[in-house]
Amino acid sequence: MRVSVDRDVCVGAGQCVLSAEAVFDQDGDDGLVVLRTPEPPPAVLDDVRDAVDRCPARAITLNER
Repeated sequence: MRVSVDRDVCVGAGQCVLSAEAVFDQDGDDGLVVLRTPEPPPAVLDDVRDAVDRCPARAITLNER
């Protein structure tokens, strides 16, 4: 699995962090998404899918290869 984010699209809602804290964080300066783990383990796949679904800006892309 490979995760990518588009900080230009992110609105800083923080739903990704609430869904998958091990994978996402928010920048302390601008509140935008920070990708902690671009290739997270399979154990957090459901959490990442939830983050993708909850993102109001659709700034997260998941490639499940």
